[in-house]
Parts: sequence; structure tokens; C-alpha cells
Amino acid sequence: MMRETSYDFFKRLLAAPGPSGAEGAAAGIWREEASGFAEVRGDRMGNSFATLNPGGSPRVMLSGHIDEIGLMVTHIDEKGLIRFIGVGGWDPQVLVGQRVRLMGRGGEVLGVIGKKAIHLMDAEERKKVSEIKSLWIDIGARDREEAEKRVRVGDVGVLDQELVELANGRIAARSVDNRVGAFVVLEALRLLSEADGLAAEVVAVASVQEEIGLNGARAAAFGLDPDAAIAVDVAHATDIPGVSENEEGEHALGSGPVISRASALSPFVTEGLISAAEREGIPYTLAGDSRRTGTDADAIHFARAGIATGLVSCPNRYMHSPNEIVDLEDVERCARVIAAYIRDLEKGTDFTR
Repeated sequence: MMRETSYDFFKRLLAAPGPSGAEGAAAGIWREEASGFAEVRGDRMGNSFATLNPGGSPRVMLSGHIDEIGLMVTHIDEKGLIRFIGVGGWDPQVLVGQRVRLMGRGGEVLGVIGKKAIHLMDAEERKKVSEIKSLWIDIGARDREEAEKRVRVGDVGVLDQELVELANGRIAARSVDNRVGAFVVLEALRLLSEADGLAAEVVAVASVQEEIGLNGARAAAFGLDPDAAIAVDVAHATDIPGVSENEEGEHALGSGPVISRASALSPFVTEGLISAAEREGIPYTLAGDSRRTGTDADAIHFARAGIATGLVSCPNRYMHSPNEIVDLEDVERCARVIAAYIRDLEKGTDFTR
């Protein structure tokens, strides 16, 4: 069961706005929490680093991206209505009618995403799915001049959705993808800070700009040059209608971490994670990826001369929506399995294949 202080931190992390390229608010919360047990710094991209046992060997990087998908202002019309594009991959159908928090020049600006009412549509229009180019944000401004005093082209924002607690220790919130990863890598580091005899140097990274190209993790891995790395992200939960377990595997909420076995991942790290889960009695499921994983692992494993990389994911329902659902016990188990694996690494462990 997740401890109360960790859950409080997780909730604050989920609440902070942090679309790709504007992760500062969430990063600040992460760095403040990390400073209680690790050496903390940032870099020019906005990545956050928390280091435990500097000078240890091997050096292991833990990467969970802290950015979320969002929206960006592209135009303000004469009526003060705001046109926008997505930052990251949206299904436009989930945007209709949502409330928005824009990060404006003087602070947060609230608005709603508008669309022509169904009463005003003709028969053909009603059959069409929504596209972002047909939507707009209404902040209540009377005209362009008033709107431009509050927002500018290039301002970003997120959907205004607060966390809700559901039954059986499950929560729904926006930004679960991937504040879960940013939380898990720091929670694993906290667990390791309480362990005796740690041989490895461990660097938790809250990486930026994953949703627009894995940019932060690529830069962080190059700078750190770790011997090994573990990326942490979310995986599609398959216990909902319409998802093929034949294609995606079986990853129900509550089934524990998803450990990926992939052509691009190190079998040493992957098998080590599996062994740690079994040793600790932590339930897990396996996922197979024959090429790319679609996570920070894709950028990390190919950095410099190659980094031995593993991938741990948390089952997540309704990914890239305003109400992603995870099981808190799955989140906590992801941190535990990573900490258990790293805790038992011997000094100078060699990941050469």
C-alpha cells in the first residue's frame, strides 16, 4: 500500500500543469521532494536529476518523463476566440466541451473548448467526427484586444481536470501519462536511500519533451553516460472492451508492473527486473516489442555507444484522455521492483553482451 506522504506528493505532481516544453511547475514539485534525500540539479532542457550514492558503480539512470500532452494557442480572432493545436497526440473527440487551463502572461487563464451546437448542424455535419481545426477556446473575452491582454500565440495549456478517487484504490486524472513515471523513479530512489550497502550510483531523471520526440531523455542519457538505465512509463490496460489481448497482451489494472521484453532492450536488465519481482513476490506481466517501445527507452538505449536499458510500465486505462485511470498499488509496485533490482547490483556490474 502506498504510504500517505508519497501519495500526497503524487497528487501534487498530477495537479501541476506541465505540457511538453513547459514542465517547470511540475519539475519544481519533483525537485523539492527529491531534495530531501538526494542531490538535485537541472539542465538547460529542463530535465531534473536526483542523484544517490555519487561515485558508486555501476551508474544507473532511471527515467520517467514529466511532461504531459497539452494545447498551444495559434491564433486569436476578432471575437476573442482562440484557435489551438495539440501538443502531443490527442483524440479530438475527448476535447469537445472540456475546460482548459492556459498558462497566460499573467498566470493561469480558464476557458472552455467550444464547438457548434448539434442543433445548428445539418445532417452531414452531425455524421462527421470533430477535428481540432474546427474547435476553439473561449475565455470569455469580448474581443481580440481583451483576449491578447491575457494570452499570446504560443501560450500552452492543459485540460482542467482534478484527480478523483475511485473504488479499490484507483484514481482518475489527467497527466497520469507520465507523472506516474516521474513519480515512480523518485519513489524508487527514496526506497534505495533507506537501503544499506548500495553499490550503484543511481540517478533519477524527470525527463522533458517525451510527448514530442523523446527529447529530454535523449539529452539526459548523453550527459550522464550511464552503464544501465530503466525507463518508466504507462502501458495500455487491456481489461476494457475492444482491446485485443492477442495483440497487446494481458495487463489488467491491479496485475502489477508491466516488464517489457524487446529487441531494443538489454536482456540483462530485463531478466534482472523479472528476477527481482519474483524474489520480492511482486506480481507482474510481460510485454513483447519487436522494434521500438514508444517510450524514453528508445532514445536512451541508443545514446552514445549504447546503454543497457530496461522498461517498466504501469497499466493505464484511457491513455491520452482527461481521465486516465491507474491502480495505486500498481504504481507502488513499479517503484518496489526497480528498487529491489538496483539494491542487489554488485559493485562494477558489467552489462556488456
